[in-house]
Amino acid sequence: MDERNETPLERADRNFGELLQELRVIQTGVQFLFAFLLTLAFTSRFPALDTVQRATYVTTLLLTVIAAALFTAPAAVHRVLFQLGAKRLIVQVSARLAAYGMVALVLALSGSVLLVVDVTVGRGGGIAAGAGTFCVCTGLWGLLPWLLRRAVLRRDG
Repeated sequence: MDERNETPLERADRNFGELLQELRVIQTGVQFLFAFLLTLAFTSRFPALDTVQRATYVTTLLLTVIAAALFTAPAAVHRVLFQLGAKRLIVQVSARLAAYGMVALVLALSGSVLLVVDVTVGRGGGIAAGAGTFCVCTGLWGLLPWLLRRAVLRRDG
């Protein structure tokens, strides 16, 4: 049921606006994470990292780049398609890009926590903290919305 009484184009415009707001919030966090990771390579302790820590660092840095690229891609998609009457397609593609960005971001956050805790406390603590971060983010960003969606769909018949 359409409680907003919107045309399909109005709905697509609203959905795209809401998606952009979500991406603005996320993008700031990704930028801070990326800046933090970039600075790590220039610290005095970086040369002392072992092979696993360096691999974790590089993987996490690349995952952060991928997340940033996925979160900014909707702007490029919109820029190319915005006057072609393809707003629904723009929204669909952008939502998918944002979802993939969230996957890359949860992995980047988990890797960052793994690396920092590994360096400061030890490998076991790093693995536990990274796994815990992964579980919390996956639960809040994946499981919780899925459960809420199920409840709403069940309520609405």
